[in-house]
Amino acid sequence: MTLAQDTSLLLLDEPITYLDLAHQIEVLDLAHRLHTERGTTVVMVLHDLNLAARYADTLVAMHDGAIVAQGPPHEVLTEQLLSDVFGLDAKVLPDPVAGTPLVLPISAHLHDAPAHDPA
Repeated sequence: MTLAQDTSLLLLDEPITYLDLAHQIEVLDLAHRLHTERGTTVVMVLHDLNLAARYADTLVAMHDGAIVAQGPPHEVLTEQLLSDVFGLDAKVLPDPVAGTPLVLPISAHLHDAPAHDPA
């Protein structure tokens, strides 16, 4: 229904929740096409940081209702921000496909596990 209105502004709150991965990508690709082909401004709330980094030009990170960082994904998604905002121990590496930040959470059980030797 929102798309039929052909609006210049699209506000989406967790539009990919409960969708399987293929449909998540389909929705995000559609939002991207609307932005690039029609000039639609798309504002969306996503909790999947890796998909947000791949699709967004600008990220806004909030904590307790306040903006703590905003800007391009490579400036916003840092290990320090993930620790400060989410209390998450993680590595942030370049995504080998998109070149955007890739968040790799480190769970507590991995801290106690022996290092993995890929050889």
